[in-house]
Amino acid sequence: MAMLLPPKALCLLLLPLLFLSSARSQLLPFRGGLFDRLFNPEKLVGGSQLVRDATVGNDGGVVGDEGERTAAIDEDPGFRFSLFGSHGGDDAEDASETEFEGKWELVSKSSGVSAMHLQLLPNNKALIFDSTVLGPSKIRLAKNMVCPVRPQAKAPDCWAHAVIYDIETRALRPLSIITDPWCSSGGLGADGNFVSTGGFDAGSQSVRFLGLCDNCNWRDTPNVLGNGRWYSTQTKLEDGAFIVMGGRRSYSYEFVTVNNKISAKTTFFPFLEETTDLDENNLYPFVNLLPDGNLFVFANSRSIILDARRNKIIREFPRLIGGSRNYPASGMSALLPMVLKNHVDSRMVKAEVIVCGGAKSTAYRAVEKNNMFMPALQDCARLVVTDPNAQWQKEAMPSRRVMGDMLILPTGDLLMLNGATKGTAAWNFAEDPNYVPVLYSPQKPAGERFRELKAATIPRMYHSTSMVLPDGRILVAGSNTNPTYQFTNVPYPTELRMEKFSPPYLNPALQKYRPEIVAELTDKKMGYNRSFYIKFRVNSDGRRVRKRDVKVTMYAPPFTTHGYSMNQRLLQLANTVLRNEGGIYHLDTKSPPSGTIAPPGHYLVFVVYKGVPSVGAWVQIQ
Repeated sequence: MAMLLPPKALCLLLLPLLFLSSARSQLLPFRGGLFDRLFNPEKLVGGSQLVRDATVGNDGGVVGDEGERTAAIDEDPGFRFSLFGSHGGDDAEDASETEFEGKWELVSKSSGVSAMHLQLLPNNKALIFDSTVLGPSKIRLAKNMVCPVRPQAKAPDCWAHAVIYDIETRALRPLSIITDPWCSSGGLGADGNFVSTGGFDAGSQSVRFLGLCDNCNWRDTPNVLGNGRWYSTQTKLEDGAFIVMGGRRSYSYEFVTVNNKISAKTTFFPFLEETTDLDENNLYPFVNLLPDGNLFVFANSRSIILDARRNKIIREFPRLIGGSRNYPASGMSALLPMVLKNHVDSRMVKAEVIVCGGAKSTAYRAVEKNNMFMPALQDCARLVVTDPNAQWQKEAMPSRRVMGDMLILPTGDLLMLNGATKGTAAWNFAEDPNYVPVLYSPQKPAGERFRELKAATIPRMYHSTSMVLPDGRILVAGSNTNPTYQFTNVPYPTELRMEKFSPPYLNPALQKYRPEIVAELTDKKMGYNRSFYIKFRVNSDGRRVRKRDVKVTMYAPPFTTHGYSMNQRLLQLANTVLRNEGGIYHLDTKSPPSGTIAPPGHYLVFVVYKGVPSVGAWVQIQ
């Protein structure tokens, strides 16, 4: 049970530490130093907040989840199986045959702030931010910027807690944040500007906006959301609006609509309360917009299709046995690439989700009560949500992973990296970093989908992030397993170094075959269900470039935090005509049919030739 200190004693203890005091913070016993024991707002609900759920037997839907297949995976790390067969596909691609295992490159010794939240912007800049309450960062606000005065603080805070990182020049520009965006949600609006919702304490009901201009700064609108949104998920809808779902003890959702209008009207969503167990394990729910306009929602071990406008559950899927998948169990999930055909009805597009890794539902409590770090989950499961008879189909990953990142690459393969092999999310609640990235090829036959790549050397666990860059490399940053910035005398210091990882398709031996989009001859705007023209050059070594050797993919860059990449989706467009005119290839494709397939906004378009992607070009669909 939580041990509550008197408010007066609380203030005396906390103010000298980080200028913090929060009537809503929980003062709970916690592992680690003095700050950990006295103040840990990331401490999960254990006690009075959810006693009611414990008495009625609410386990979040995980009792009886130990099935034979999952047990086989847990007992034998080398075990492989699958119930789903090959998705078929074209002839073997050159890039998929390369033995190149990738390359790591240190690109920055300091991100300035801990890279807890990460978003690629359409101006080729990366937005990085952490929290306003974790103490001084390593970069100050510019001299011409006003230092904000935090609630309860005695002095202005002149340290930056957000930066813009130029992915080409590596320059950092500090930003000023008012309300705390710690463990918030976010995404790119239809206009390309960044929209951030929720956060911690006074920031839990805030909506923030950040434009794309060279000197743009945060615009903050506090106290506008109907419920506090801490560890919630923000998902873009077909009209460009966002739905914001969940958060700690917020069993509801609400909308931030087109043109950033905020309704402040919440809709109670019992599914989130039902999937909350004693350690929650359903925060940052996995939410994906489906081709029919409904939402796939996954929380803890259960999943449904939701008609959010009518607050109606259309369908519930079988439970994914084996453990929990959402924070703090923190598995990985993505909507697999959707292959579009010419003149297709949006409702006929196949949609399939994948959920990998996570932890047993009791893993958090095992660390908290017994200092025992349980092995992370090793299973990977897929579900064709558009199949009337959908069933989870499992196979085993090469290694266990919790708190990992899952990114969709321009080729349609997935990359899993970061995280740990034992424990759960939360400060110092995990051990044994997982250094080895895994490439997952969903179109390959069962038993051939996983491939381990070159291991990293920097441990990246709690609060690490990553993102796909336009040149096809992966920006990898963050890891702050401790309260505040701590660089010494801890097992895993706060990590400010940033790296770029080159996947196998960037094998130097293959770069002569890399397509080059001719930007000045390629469309920058895209309408729905229209022809889209893209022009490119490619060295084919004198061989004929066939239409089947080329595919065009369209990628929505996600907002990534706490192991989940919100709004990530990749589409493979339908090729209609390919012709060669003077060494420039003219490819006619068909744009997505509707906003349910591609919500309005900015996307990176790649030309992929025999598995080697071009540098991406930004396009806007509306």
